[in-house]
Amino acid sequence: MKTVNQGIRKKDAMALVTGKPVYTADIAPKDCLIVKLLRSPHAHAIISSIDKAAAEKIPGIECVLTYHDVPTSRFTTAGQTYPEPSPYDCLILDAHLRYVGDAVAIVAGVDEKTVDQAIKLIDVQYKVLEPLLDFRQAKDNPILVHPEDDFISLNDVGADNKRNLCATSRFEHGSFDNEFGRCAVTVESTYHTKSNHQVTMETFRTYTELDVYGRLNVISSTQIPFHVRRILSNALQIPKSMIRVIKPRIGGGFGAKQTVVSEIYPAIVTLKTGKPAKIVFTRKETFTSGCPRHENEIKVRLGSDQEGNIKAISIYTLSNTGAYGSHGPTTVGLSGHKPMPIYNAAKAFQFHYDVVYTNTVGAGAFRGYGAPQGFFALESAVDELAAKLNIDPTIIREKNMVQEGQVMPAYYNETASSCALDRCLARAKELIGWDQKYPFIKSGEHKVRSVGIAMAMQGSGISGVDVGSATVRLSDGGFYTLMIGAADMGTGADTVLAQIAAESLECDIDNIIVHGVDTDQSPYDSGSYASSTTYITGMAVAKTCEALKKKIIIEGARILGCPLEDASFDGKSVYCVKEGKRLSLHDLANKNMDGSDYSLTASESHSSPVSPPPFIVGAAEIELDLQTGKIDLIDYVAMVDCGTVINPNLARIQTEGGIAQGIGMALYEDVNYDNKGRMLNASFLQYKIPTRQDVGNIRVEFESSFEPTGPFGAKSLGEVVINTPAPAIANAVYNATKVRIRTLPITSEKIVMGMLELEKTNS
Repeated sequence: MKTVNQGIRKKDAMALVTGKPVYTADIAPKDCLIVKLLRSPHAHAIISSIDKAAAEKIPGIECVLTYHDVPTSRFTTAGQTYPEPSPYDCLILDAHLRYVGDAVAIVAGVDEKTVDQAIKLIDVQYKVLEPLLDFRQAKDNPILVHPEDDFISLNDVGADNKRNLCATSRFEHGSFDNEFGRCAVTVESTYHTKSNHQVTMETFRTYTELDVYGRLNVISSTQIPFHVRRILSNALQIPKSMIRVIKPRIGGGFGAKQTVVSEIYPAIVTLKTGKPAKIVFTRKETFTSGCPRHENEIKVRLGSDQEGNIKAISIYTLSNTGAYGSHGPTTVGLSGHKPMPIYNAAKAFQFHYDVVYTNTVGAGAFRGYGAPQGFFALESAVDELAAKLNIDPTIIREKNMVQEGQVMPAYYNETASSCALDRCLARAKELIGWDQKYPFIKSGEHKVRSVGIAMAMQGSGISGVDVGSATVRLSDGGFYTLMIGAADMGTGADTVLAQIAAESLECDIDNIIVHGVDTDQSPYDSGSYASSTTYITGMAVAKTCEALKKKIIIEGARILGCPLEDASFDGKSVYCVKEGKRLSLHDLANKNMDGSDYSLTASESHSSPVSPPPFIVGAAEIELDLQTGKIDLIDYVAMVDCGTVINPNLARIQTEGGIAQGIGMALYEDVNYDNKGRMLNASFLQYKIPTRQDVGNIRVEFESSFEPTGPFGAKSLGEVVINTPAPAIANAVYNATKVRIRTLPITSEKIVMGMLELEKTNS
């Protein structure tokens, strides 16, 4: 292959490194209205009265909007395919405030100083209610987060707002109770993962204007342009035909921008005033009013025979969706349906969950989408089982892991049509030096070095739901224009899709011009989430290119005057095999523009009935101070099976970035609230994310498999890479100290207290 599996530089690389104006805030004009929000100081309250008269009198203020001034139709902010599984539980502005930071009023003016002054003059009287902050107490609590009667759930996800339930469900394959009851060795443990923030360098931001036809144009940093259009239509109560959404470059998404967080506020201002408007969230707002990862409590029951053959797996997840149910019914499913099938040898699987409302910030999508929480729990529990059996943790995985060709009952009965997990594990052990370092080796008077390991899988798009589309046009001069609806989040998706197009059309990648997302011009795409772009949209691109090649051959044969069955195309020209005639692509394209009624344009869509999982094995080496509990991450090895790697350079940095985020979840990130529901660490000074010095040496290798349903054998990569650091590091800590950390993040204090508790128990 000439372009696929090559480390080609990103299409937008030079524009980014030279500081070209490519982001939303760059594009917005200097004289547009500045939009800001007055936010609730209370976790749970009702607005008794709100007086905006003084604020409206300030020179330069264009509008002050309260819940009296905006549409009152409920909607969801979750960027999901219609009908969305997430409940319609939001209003643009509501008298009922459900978390500290909930929007109270929208203020727009000529500059920030003017708007800030106006916000201070809005007089709001609140009836403060008792907040529901502990998600363990939320189900059937008399305090109702959503008592409204117009609560809507379009899908049967078990939502019941009068019980604080956003979703509930149960799955079972085989008889768990019977299999578990016969197990020689069992583990029953509960694990707790805290909320984490995506921490995109570009905060939420949107610019809106009316075009010459009176249509609302929305330029926004989003992963879901077509879903933004639908959500705004629902919220603003205007037709979708009156909304155009354009996605410029995105300064990081990681799932945060799969939720409509900022778009509604400047949009309503523009509709009310007729003027361009812009909102840019502060970093504090992004922390306190964004859409972080769901906090989970996960109970695992696991059993095996005496030889370590796992017979039964049960997972119960209690998930905190916060004040709103955006992505609540869907993220939770991955906490069970991703981890369990990796141990496909089990005879029985059981998974059930409850997703509950509380008076904390509404949660949303974050890379991994529920799977990192589940893998932390199950991969920790498997190590606990191995310890009880006195078996090397890698051996128990070798015995029970899914193999290529197997049907996976816990993964919707899909078949593992491509799986190199066994080779990934073997290579990861070799790279980390497992046999020499497990369980630990002395590295100093009070220090030890230890290793831990974890396996994971994910999916490639949402089977039977996600749709990718592409349009490819042969332009005069012989170059191609590729139009896509998938949002490049900085991952290089535009480049990867161009590589697939170039390989299909047998041309140089510079001959492919990529146009990003504009809902007026781009073909429909579900959006960039669920690890779908390369697999789903990539197949749409490949299909489109094949359709265009057929058209090129037909037109070339017509111009050359040779029989169609005798014509062929080699990427540079159409030629007649028997007669030796040849027409260059350049000449064909130009001739097609002159007196032809045959368009050399193709457009195809693609959706897959399956979601083939990529696999990863992560192995961590840590150095741990036995006196202080301090952890230094020395080495992290990742072996990845993502099918055919389309762009090794981009795949490598994707993997390294995901591992770094997983290390943050494992060791540093810890959202904390006070007893009034206020986030205590809403800044980079207090919310710790790992720096380059904290992640140690990250080594990445790819173990190829070939996925028959993917473009050139490719599967997904973006999310699976975040799933192993938390359990691998937790397992390394146990191997070093015999202290099992079941609540993230893993801190020195928890390790030291655990060692002291062990001393007390053993004395």
